[in-house]
Amino acid sequence: MEKFLDLISGEMARGFEAAGYDGTLGRVTVSNRPDLCEYQCNGAMAGAKRYHKAPVVIAGEVAEKLADSAVFSEAAAVAPGFLNLKVKESFVRDYLAQMSGAEKFGLEAPEKKKTIVVDYGGPNVAKPLHVGHLRSAVIGESIKRICRYKGHHVIGDVHLGDWGLQMGLIITELKKRQPGLPYFDPDFAGEYPADAPFTVSELEEIYPTASAKSKEDPAYKQEALEATLRLQSGDRGYRALWKHIIDVSVADLKKNYGRLNVEFDLWKGESDADPLIPGMVAELKASGLAYESQGALVVDVKEDTDTKEMPPCIILKSDGAALYATTDLATIKDRMENLHADELIYLADKRQEMHFVQVFRVARKAGLVKPETELKYVGFGTMNGKDGKPFKTREGGVMRLEYLIRDIDEEMYRKVAESRHDLPEEEARQVARVIGLSAIKYGDLSNQAAKDYIFDIDRFTSFEGDTGPYILYTIVRIKSILAKYQEQGGSLEGLTFAEPSGSSEKDLMRQLCGFTAMMDSACEETAPHRVCAYIYDLSNAFNKFYHETKILTEEDPAKKEGWIALLWLTRRVLEDCIGVLGFSAPDRM
Repeated sequence: MEKFLDLISGEMARGFEAAGYDGTLGRVTVSNRPDLCEYQCNGAMAGAKRYHKAPVVIAGEVAEKLADSAVFSEAAAVAPGFLNLKVKESFVRDYLAQMSGAEKFGLEAPEKKKTIVVDYGGPNVAKPLHVGHLRSAVIGESIKRICRYKGHHVIGDVHLGDWGLQMGLIITELKKRQPGLPYFDPDFAGEYPADAPFTVSELEEIYPTASAKSKEDPAYKQEALEATLRLQSGDRGYRALWKHIIDVSVADLKKNYGRLNVEFDLWKGESDADPLIPGMVAELKASGLAYESQGALVVDVKEDTDTKEMPPCIILKSDGAALYATTDLATIKDRMENLHADELIYLADKRQEMHFVQVFRVARKAGLVKPETELKYVGFGTMNGKDGKPFKTREGGVMRLEYLIRDIDEEMYRKVAESRHDLPEEEARQVARVIGLSAIKYGDLSNQAAKDYIFDIDRFTSFEGDTGPYILYTIVRIKSILAKYQEQGGSLEGLTFAEPSGSSEKDLMRQLCGFTAMMDSACEETAPHRVCAYIYDLSNAFNKFYHETKILTEEDPAKKEGWIALLWLTRRVLEDCIGVLGFSAPDRM
């Protein structure tokens, strides 16, 4: 289904051509002066120099050709050469009727369905999720859902940090505490226990303890390095213990990501890429791309167009150890060979931009990806407290993510309980969790990813303004009206749209008409904030219409049915939009 603005631009192009001008001058945009018109075209301004005519003359000639337009009820030329436009009510009505009956409201499937891998999450095992993990999870999940909604095959990968010194540190500390475990007995030949010798709480305490000890005691750190080497060399007992660490950590991670409504298709980690590193390094050496520099193995990635210093990408350190870049390159190799990816999207802190520039350039130079493979890095800003500094607990530490979710849920429960005394406590808490998730996700996603933002619980949990609860309140209000309409004997099947009879009704209809263009740009630009901006404007347009219209008491059945059709479509569009943002709406609140 063709986008609404494209249809209008097509009609304007015909007007330009009929007047003897190039049709490409007919591009139409939403008016930046809604008090004067609904849409505008500045093509006459652009064509003035080419045709040696005053722009207002060109605009006047085009307006004359559109006098009997099936699309425009008004096309007026105004100085110095703008075309002010209003669309016909019948044209908007017919477009919405078509949109309402179409799959995904007329959003066209991609010309080429791509396999896209989204790399987000990136937590280290044996450590609890903290607020620093929020943005990658929330933004990555939304990008995955938006691309799927568009019609692509999208694979989300958590990409665990599960293969490095932290593993050696945990194993070393466990050996100190429980030296009699069979994992440390080189002569043990039986089956290792099925259950881990620690709980997730114990595991979360072991790592920081071991890390602190390694910084103070060189001998302890050496033991940890040796344990890491034994693990990576395939020691049977250490591998079994490592698997326990992974299993216990992943179970806890799944629980906490589940609270955010974040799901991964793959639970792979750096360890999965490790076996691919020796062969990849050998290929880099054989091709001449990799060479030794001060004992390390590096690849030059500098390009003539660089405006700032671009150091070589280090593949192996002087002691032969791999780095994040090495693991990321091996992971790209794996994703290309086994997942046949057409596009790779990485979510990470924007301060890691240099890392990804280097990795992507090595991947292209080494032929790890095809020339047409898209490599995209979405760098996100910092979530800050009200003091403008990275979000911390009152004690100054990094807040665990589950505690942040708990605090939001409690604040929402307080508000729900105050306003809805009729709700049983269990239902009120469930409603609070649903609204709380919208507050967290919308609060994050409504900001452009690259920008830092202030995490303000009071503002994010408000039912007024540009917030998740406001969007949900709008949806619940529509649900309530539709339910009452059905109680009156009305049906939501086979509804017929009517021509808008007022400005607020038409504005709401026009907002709905912009859905497919918005979703296309959100997918193309990996920009969930565009979805947020759209549903905020749509909610505002609906609420203005609602306050000006007595919907359920309208006596004209055709007019009432037209309004109900409009509400039914508005609800469905809003619900699809919050679905791609990763949250849902309750039935009442």
